[in-house]
Amino acid sequence: MAEHAARRVPAIPATPWLQPLLPATRLVLHGDARARALALPVWGVAFAEEPCRARVQDTRATLWLGPDEYLLLDSAPGEREAAVATALERALAAAPHALVDVSHRQFAFEIRGFHSQAILNGACPLDLDLSAFPIGMCTRTVLAKADIVLWRIADDAFHVEAWRSFSGYVGALLAEIAAEFYGTAN
Repeated sequence: MAEHAARRVPAIPATPWLQPLLPATRLVLHGDARARALALPVWGVAFAEEPCRARVQDTRATLWLGPDEYLLLDSAPGEREAAVATALERALAAAPHALVDVSHRQFAFEIRGFHSQAILNGACPLDLDLSAFPIGMCTRTVLAKADIVLWRIADDAFHVEAWRSFSGYVGALLAEIAAEFYGTAN
């Protein structure tokens, strides 16, 4: 069941300002500096030491979510979650850690365009001005009643991770907010 859900994109309609992203590998790693040093050669993307920052290399990203907590994303097509998780577990065997595959739990989409910040701020309490939330910044927050991970990937673009069970709610909420800027046709 989890494997099927991980490869199915929830029914959020694509619009010029919102694009559902393809399924990806998503792992949550809890571990100290030693664990991160052991994971780095396998994962291949540096772990940000500065709070709320993301690091990217090729199809992989590492997002700082909290002290010793990281979201590892791999958007490469294919079914390599198990292989990546197994390789990381082997590398981390000598260090206290927790590694959890949440690929089946979450889905992702991008909001981009001139109004992207205003659309998100219609339901997200953070100050998303570029000076307060610069490119590369990421955090766990809320979008109205839904928990999300928000990552600014460009001046006018955000990557959003949300729980799959909130897909209908999140899609409808964002469409309602965006109607102010784009009309009801989105």
